[in-house]
Amino acid sequence: MTEPSPDTTQQAAFEEVPNSEATAPVEDTTPQDPMTVLALEAERWKDMAYRSQAELDNFRKRSAREAQETRAYANADLLRALFPILDNFDMGLEAARAESEKSMIFMGMSMVSRQLQDFLRESGVQEVEAQGKVFDPNLHEAVAQEASPSVPEGTILRVTRRGYKLKDRLLRAASVIVSSGTQPPAQA
Repeated sequence: MTEPSPDTTQQAAFEEVPNSEATAPVEDTTPQDPMTVLALEAERWKDMAYRSQAELDNFRKRSAREAQETRAYANADLLRALFPILDNFDMGLEAARAESEKSMIFMGMSMVSRQLQDFLRESGVQEVEAQGKVFDPNLHEAVAQEASPSVPEGTILRVTRRGYKLKDRLLRAASVIVSSGTQPPAQA
């Protein structure tokens, strides 16, 4: 009996191993023009560069907008903490006015009040207009309703605590008393 040659054993072993290329999808193996391949590759890189540039521009714009907004509203927490102090100062100013408008205490407190109002204005803070305005739940907080024969329903009668805005953002709503209109006469 003749022994199989080494070439045929290798051939038999090779045939037993499943061919992974046979199960893979058939690729187009036709040779392409190298210039076409390079042009497609260049177009792909060019598209990627344009997209990256657009993403970078958008990132820069978004970062600049966020930085500007952060600067514009950075003092909001400090101002919110200052408002109760201003409320108490205003009550003290009214008490000094009740005693005498010519007293040195009232005059000094009036000067400080003007300085505080100037500071708030320079910081971009505006007082929320409320007195005599129509109640707006976005700007006002109703603490009570009162009947009023001369003021229509939904109009603000009095302000119990001033409200403030920083540029276009509401920092504190104004606490107000709202008219409920004319009270119908009580029936006996």
